Order: sequence, then structure tokens, then C-alpha cells
Amino acid sequence: MTILSVNGLSKRYGAITALRDVSFEVPQGAVFGILGPNGSGKTTLLGILMDVLKPNAGTFQWFGHVPTADDRRRIGCLLETPNFYHYLSARRNLEITASIKGHGFGEIDAVLDRVGLLSRKDTDFSTFSLGMKQRLAIGASLLGSPEVMVLDEPTNGLDPVGIAEIRELIKSLSREGKTILMASHLLDEVEKVCTHMALLKKGELLTTGRVSDILAQGDIVECKAPAGARDVLAAFPGVQAVQTQDGLLELVFAETGVSLGRINEYCFSHGIILEHLALKRKSLEARFLELTQN
Repeated sequence: MTILSVNGLSKRYGAITALRDVSFEVPQGAVFGILGPNGSGKTTLLGILMDVLKPNAGTFQWFGHVPTADDRRRIGCLLETPNFYHYLSARRNLEITASIKGHGFGEIDAVLDRVGLLSRKDTDFSTFSLGMKQRLAIGASLLGSPEVMVLDEPTNGLDPVGIAEIRELIKSLSREGKTILMASHLLDEVEKVCTHMALLKKGELLTTGRVSDILAQGDIVECKAPAGARDVLAAFPGVQAVQTQDGLLELVFAETGVSLGRINEYCFSHGIILEHLALKRKSLEARFLELTQN
């Protein structure tokens, strides 16, 4: 089942085009990353999908149709920096949020437990770390048990501990069957958390699909070879480029499934003895640079 369909969305601010003809689909149960550098249109896209902004062109559907007010209640959303009353407790802040959303208070303790803050429910928000504040904001978006979560830069500004906390929370929500749409400029975040992704650059969609498929655009093989081996290795069938990284040679292939045994035999036949030979999975960063620089 497709949870979200985006068809040709465009958004302009005067002479500036924030989005240009963006289309993709989000399947049910996916952790879908909207990846791109700052200024690529991620927040604008999420704002349109949550009816905060209106597009200049294009359409989108939630749950297979134009969303209604009831459909929007099925979506939990965190679009901005957590905004709570600093002098009130975590529980009291969620009570205010629940009242605004038209929900009762019965699920608040369960939500606090879900985001790991039940033991701090009576603690003032002002004493929370950034990671705790972000978890409370995600807890607020969980009120009403939404099927879908929309998160804009959920780890922005957090230290490594806070990032790990939010990452594990997102993974656990995914395991519960929730569909998650999250924007991020962090390549590592998308690679470790997301199942699917869309890559934006200056408002244009460069690629979309499963993260594993986007990564699998070609193999990189690293080896340690004697001086003068570079030209011989560059002539091996399928090699697109030979580059140096941390004292090792990296052979960049256009395809996946490269045989290390064939490379070793080839080198031996040319009088080259390799001290090290290993398949190195192409990182999302390498693929990101390929796509954005082209």
C-alpha cells in the first residue's frame, strides 16, 4: 500500500524556485528519508505535505486520496524546534498539547514511557537536555497514536548521544509498523535509519527509491599494491577509475558483483602481488557526491 503519493510538486517564492516538479511515493511501513543539503527544499516539501504551505503546481495524496481533516489526525508531525513551556513539567506540557489536539490525557504516561521520559514526567522542561527535549517533542507528535510520523531534521543540533537516542526511537517506531517520513541533511543518518529515500538538490529530485538500491550503483575495491601498479589496475575490465584513499588504491566499478579472485589472478599474471584486497561498499556519501556533482 502507498501511504503518500507526490506528483509534480513545485513551489516558488518570487524569483526563487524552492521545489521543481518533485514526484515520489512512500510505501506503507517505510522509513523514508528526504535527503539534501540546506536550501534543497526539504522543509518546504514537508510544509506542503502538512498543508502549512500551498504549492504553485502539483498534487499529493495521503492514504490514496486527497487528505481530509480525519486523515491529518492519522499523521503525527514535528516540523520545528520543540516549543514547550520551560517552567512546566513534561507531563503538563503534553496535557496542554493533548488539549489543543482534542485528545484526552489517558495516553500521556504511555507516550512518556514510549520516548523514555516517564521517570522525568514531573521534571521541568527547562532542565532537559537537547535530546530529551527532542524526545518529548516526538512524544507530543505521538499523541493520538498516529499511523504516520513526519519529522523535520529530528536530530538537528544534538550531540552524538542525543542523535543515538533519536535514531533508536525512530527505529523502534518503525518496528511497531509506523510509516515515517523524515527530512535530514545528514547522510549517515539516512543510511543508518531509512529504508527508502528521495535526494533533493536546489529543489530538484535527483533520485528516489530504496536506500540499498541507490547505494548499489557500483562496487569499490580497495587494495594495497606496489608502485607502478596503478596503470595495470586501471586496465582491468570494468574499472571506471582508480583513486587513492588513506594509502590504498580504490578501483571504482560501474557494476556490482565484482570478483576479487579475478582481480587477484589478473594482478598475479602481470607480476603484481597484492598485500591487501577487499570489497568496500560504496557509501551514501560517495553516491551523494556523484549525483550532486553531476
